[in-house]
Amino acid sequence: MTTPQQRHSILSAVDAAFDEQLAFTAALVETPSLRGSEKAAQDLMESRYRSLGLSIDRWTLDPAELATHPAAGAIDVGYSGSEVVVGTHTPERETGRSLILNGHVDVVPTGLPELWSRGPFKATIIDGWLYGRGAADMKAGLAASPFALAAVQAAGLRPLGRIHLQSVPEEESTGNGTVSALQHGYHADAVLIPEPVGGELVRAHVGVIWFKVRLAGQAAHAAEMSEGFNAVDAAYALISDLRRVEASWNHASKSVTYFQELQHPFNFNVGLINGGDWTSSVPDWCEFSMRIAFPPGRAAEDAWAEMIEAIQRSARENPALGGVVPSVTKTGFHADGYALEPGSEAEESFASAFAAANGRALGTTTTQAYLDARVYGLFDNTPSLVFGPECQRTHGADECVSVESLREVTRAIALFIADWCGVEER
Repeated sequence: MTTPQQRHSILSAVDAAFDEQLAFTAALVETPSLRGSEKAAQDLMESRYRSLGLSIDRWTLDPAELATHPAAGAIDVGYSGSEVVVGTHTPERETGRSLILNGHVDVVPTGLPELWSRGPFKATIIDGWLYGRGAADMKAGLAASPFALAAVQAAGLRPLGRIHLQSVPEEESTGNGTVSALQHGYHADAVLIPEPVGGELVRAHVGVIWFKVRLAGQAAHAAEMSEGFNAVDAAYALISDLRRVEASWNHASKSVTYFQELQHPFNFNVGLINGGDWTSSVPDWCEFSMRIAFPPGRAAEDAWAEMIEAIQRSARENPALGGVVPSVTKTGFHADGYALEPGSEAEESFASAFAAANGRALGTTTTQAYLDARVYGLFDNTPSLVFGPECQRTHGADECVSVESLREVTRAIALFIADWCGVEER
């Protein structure tokens, strides 16, 4: 346990370096890291890890290796540009508890440029908010981890536990970056992921599956539409049938632990849809991609089986599909949800660190988003804490993160490193 003087020194160090932290975070935001193009941003993270004296491990994701792990998602893109970077602090005397600080460097597409008040990769601070694609999700939290460790060092302290700082790709698509880190032998006594969750600790998050549905129709001239079969109309009919499954899952949520108070926790999102080749032709194909969510405790395989059965039932029973059986392909996430059950030593230590850093009790929340916490929580039996700053418009135009909230997050992580791992004078 750290002393009051040590805690004061650590928090002072966070504040002293906070302008530098914001400048680094802005540089990271201004380095685009869309899926498959994360290398330049990973170079920045490696440089920051090296500045702390950490040993570096860096590798490219291997689809064949990932395919052997049950936590991996379906891969439908090339991985030649997707790398994991890990910086490790190894104490001379490893007498403290170990810790993984994990975060993802990949960001989602920017959407329509005209919806942004300024360029999506132009990091700008206005009225206490840092704007830019990835500023909230989750480059602010990713950058906070090395600065939190740096504050411990600047306070003249050396952690007694092994610490792995992980910067991973693929969190927005499959979770395969963190899966790969686990496969490469990175284990610890606790995991902390500073995702943008509003300054509270995540108690539970949903499971997620991505898949693509393709329907075949029959082309005809629009003047003779009745002689064709409209695959776009059929796709809308199928989506409507799947909405009924969505409604049933949400009706059952009233009995799901940690989700009872949420009005509609399990969303089925049609994220992409394409079809047809000509405005005056009946479209003979339509394809849509869907992301479905389901509660922790339910296996992804069970949720997937229900989706397949619902699609096949729609093909049999809904006349709008004309008996056409759609093809269905997994395209990304195939991930169980995760609940951090109360009572772990890691949560107790973090709650104490948060209170000492920010002068109030740590709250908890349930999120309808996917989180990489499930990888270590379910497949390595490691308490996985998710806690990060307040944000607005995540995945949307003018995404932003609260600067003051980020300071509070960095202060809490810094004290948690010291208290969880233990420290000695440098």
